[in-house]
Amino acid sequence: MPWLPRAALLWDVVLGFLGTAAFLIDLGADLWAAGQYVLSGRYLWAALVLALLGLASVALQLFSWLWLRADPAGLHAPQPPGRYLALLHLLQLGYLYRASIPHLPRCVQGLQQGLLVWQQEAPSEFDLAYADFLTLDISMLRLFETFLETTPQLTLVLAIVLQSGRAEPYQWVGICTSFMGISWALLDYHRALRTCLPTRSRLGLGSSVFYFLWNLLLLWPRVLAVALFSALFPHYVALHFLGLWLVLLSWVWLQGTDFMPDSCSEWLYRATVATILYFSWFNVAEGRTRGRATIHLLFLLSDSVLMVVTWLTHVTWLPSGIPLQMLLPASGVCFLLGLALRLVYYCWLHPSCRWEPDQVDGAQDVCSLEGRRLPHNRRLTHLARNFFPRVRDEAALPQKGEENGVL
Repeated sequence: MPWLPRAALLWDVVLGFLGTAAFLIDLGADLWAAGQYVLSGRYLWAALVLALLGLASVALQLFSWLWLRADPAGLHAPQPPGRYLALLHLLQLGYLYRASIPHLPRCVQGLQQGLLVWQQEAPSEFDLAYADFLTLDISMLRLFETFLETTPQLTLVLAIVLQSGRAEPYQWVGICTSFMGISWALLDYHRALRTCLPTRSRLGLGSSVFYFLWNLLLLWPRVLAVALFSALFPHYVALHFLGLWLVLLSWVWLQGTDFMPDSCSEWLYRATVATILYFSWFNVAEGRTRGRATIHLLFLLSDSVLMVVTWLTHVTWLPSGIPLQMLLPASGVCFLLGLALRLVYYCWLHPSCRWEPDQVDGAQDVCSLEGRRLPHNRRLTHLARNFFPRVRDEAALPQKGEENGVL
């Protein structure tokens, strides 16, 4: 593991603080919105907001507990007894030890570890490895929380605005923080995957901007289309989601995922990935993914166009004050611009690397260096192997993403 400059370590810590702040702002906006809905007598809307929070919390507590049991013994020492940890997770407090909703304490632990490493003149290999181990799990769980709670809540708020014909200040705050939080979670997850590369190449500022923008620009049209359908047919949107979710779940299953420690918990992971795929792209299988990504993009595009066409045939159902005549063309422009930025990123900014078998296929989650066992996050390394392409020879190590078949 090559030593990282102190500036790079400090930058990682700063981004960690920003990510935690984004989570807190988004959570505050959600609670603010739920409170306002209760005060205005919109109990169903408040219940939906809180239900999405609770559902995401339960799912992430399960991930936390399963990963905790799969981690090497003694890694998180001192470790409370197993029954005590189970009780913490049952009470939705499991991420006082491991990140979840509320996952702030675990984020604080990761930030403290990062600050500890940065303050050292020559940080040890173990400190660097353990800081990365914590960061990888936090990034993954934050991504799950984003698509299990933040994105559905964003869709709900937009549907409410479309139905009512106006947006309150707390709704504008929720919409803005949700879009920024979702894009930030995707960027943070991608940066975490970069740390799993054999060369440990960091995501530069230019690459970060491109990755952030194309995710934001492609996400907006999809969320707006779903929100339009929800506003017009609130009683059928659940059936629409369930139908597409089952198709996407079957697709994930057919790709033979092997992420979780056992076959039963693997279905929890597949169900979560299917929810992510309902809104955005998420690669789960190794190999040339350009074809799979194209199929997914066309699938979501076709579904979104059908929902917009449905709106066009029922335009009088919505208040006339909503400027959809401008929003829909703007969404089309956002989609095309986001697609162009995505192509630019994968053609020139996406790294290729040489994967060695022992870097991703080892039976243990730790590796040894100079007689000391180092934490090794096999979960995220496995996903990094799926996300970043292999190269055929050392001459291909420079950044070439598109020609190696990753999109």
